[in-house]
Formats: sequence, structure tokens, C-alpha cells
Amino acid sequence: MRPQGAVLAIDPGRSKAGYAVLSPSGAVLEAGIERVEALEALVAQLLVKLRISSIAVGQGTNGRAIRLLVERFELPIFWVDEFETTREARSLYFEEHPPLGWRRLIPLGLQVPSRPVDDYAAIVIARRFLARGLAAQPPS
Repeated sequence: MRPQGAVLAIDPGRSKAGYAVLSPSGAVLEAGIERVEALEALVAQLLVKLRISSIAVGQGTNGRAIRLLVERFELPIFWVDEFETTREARSLYFEEHPPLGWRRLIPLGLQVPSRPVDDYAAIVIARRFLARGLAAQPPS
């Protein structure tokens, strides 16, 4: 079973968090990186702007703190495993921003993106959540 509205995915970190809002079909509606201190206000803005029906939080660094932060919005919150999300996020980044010039000759596995990829990690988290559907229960 798929969620009825969009899903907000958060890749939690200590000082910054990646976020992404994906439609039930998997289209990226919005994504970015925000300081943890400003995340609550951002989530409030996204809830007004987009029809979000659930929140998927990466089960990694600072995940519990982020979950406590978004619980006040009274939406179902789901944990998503973060195993290999950084690697997948880097791949997504290079799909959208392929190396140019002489950098094309260097294998992608040896290159580092020119900016943090927390937003791409949030996209990976959202896609994992959408792939598993709502069959998995929210954490208690």
C-alpha cells in the first residue's frame, strides 16, 4: 500500500539534515539541506505548501532527536535503514552532475562531490520508504 500524499524524508545529522519531499509516484517535489536548528520551521513550511502524509526518518546519527522534533506535527513517522545511503546519494549526485573535462577520465568511485549530498541521501531514504510501502508499522 502506497501513501496517499507526499512523503517527507529526512537524513538526520548532528549539525545539518538533508530533506526531500517525494510524491507517491517517486517524483522529487523539493529537496535541500537545512541546519538542524531551523529544521522544525522548514517542516512547518513544507506541510503548508505540500500535501505530506508521512515522514520517513533515517535511522542513523541524530535520528532520535530529529524524530522528537517532527513528532509535534502529528503525522505517521517511519524509520528507514540508512545502510549505504551515502554511497547511493553520491551516485545520484553524479547522475545529475556528471564530471566534465578531464574529470570524466577519473572513475566516479574515486571522486568526491563538490558539495554535501545530504539532500540526495534523503531522496534515497524516501525511495526506500516508498518501495516498502505502508505495510511496515511506524515505530513505537
